[in-house]
Amino acid sequence: MTLNPPTPSSLRAIAAKCEGWIHQQRTNRATKRGKTPSVIPYIGYGSTEWVRVLGRVLYLKPKAVTEDLGRTDLVQISKVRGWRTFTSVAVPRQQVEVYLDGRLVTTVTADDGGVVDAKVDVSLNPGWHTLGLRAEDEDIAETNVLIVDPHARFGVISDVDDTILKTALPRPLVAAWNTFVVDEQARTATPGMPVLLQTLIERHEGSPIVYLSTGAWNAAPALSRFLARNLYPVGPLLLTDWGPTHDRFFRSGRQHKRRELLRLIEEFPSTKWVLIGDDGQHDEMLYHEFSSQHPENVAAVAIRQISTGEAVLQGGRSKARLHRSVSGVPWVYGPDGATIMNELKKHGIL
Repeated sequence: MTLNPPTPSSLRAIAAKCEGWIHQQRTNRATKRGKTPSVIPYIGYGSTEWVRVLGRVLYLKPKAVTEDLGRTDLVQISKVRGWRTFTSVAVPRQQVEVYLDGRLVTTVTADDGGVVDAKVDVSLNPGWHTLGLRAEDEDIAETNVLIVDPHARFGVISDVDDTILKTALPRPLVAAWNTFVVDEQARTATPGMPVLLQTLIERHEGSPIVYLSTGAWNAAPALSRFLARNLYPVGPLLLTDWGPTHDRFFRSGRQHKRRELLRLIEEFPSTKWVLIGDDGQHDEMLYHEFSSQHPENVAAVAIRQISTGEAVLQGGRSKARLHRSVSGVPWVYGPDGATIMNELKKHGIL
């Protein structure tokens, strides 16, 4: 009898069943230890007519969801730290109540990974508003949501890893240590980048900033604390989820970034964005593609040039070499925020 080798689809089905069994065992252990469904809210954004609600539902001990960092009343961030954000059990398909400025507006449902990502119709004035999320009978966990001024015509979209945050991610052992053990206070901000981003936002009053990363939602609490403590301007994080999809074992970071860029220009068609990334991964090629197809939505592209040591860790620099304007969109390069700021000034962006 001839045995046919397993197909990729059958392997994914087996992996999904194993993952489901393991998740159920971990859920049983979590509930036996007194943990209940709790929501970690993430900073959201929206227009005067809708908001994008972001968060994640995990089994946690009661009263262990958020803290106020004290820098600003806009920053209330999850207390779940380090490796616990990766080992905490997600609550799939959980019903979550959504509150805006203390008023219950609707109920949404988390996805299979416990991620809340929902668009809710509202009527709000531009500026910051309080967003509250609650699962079951837990206390309301609060963060904030930025309602973008309909007259705003400028915004910033920034990559995170190796652009505003030095990570050394290609070294597996160092990456694991940084992610699961080291507190975010030990991580290093790219020189000049906090000032660059803050200056861009201040020079264009009412402009939104969005942090777009291929990182997992598990890392959102640590990233949020890092951004706040290093005085980066407050803005939503758009991350992704790990695990298989219907056609692949791991999700594509590039597809995630491409999808979110397209979504942002659909949501804010009159806004021109400064796209900030680095030349160590795929940002150059992705931004080149996006700028070519949507030049009316791009004010400039700013690429941080990684150091020689970082390039070695990354396996080399991007081979895009896009040092020219694309459809009239200016491109600037620099190893740090100060250099990029000077280059942007030459193009009238600052």
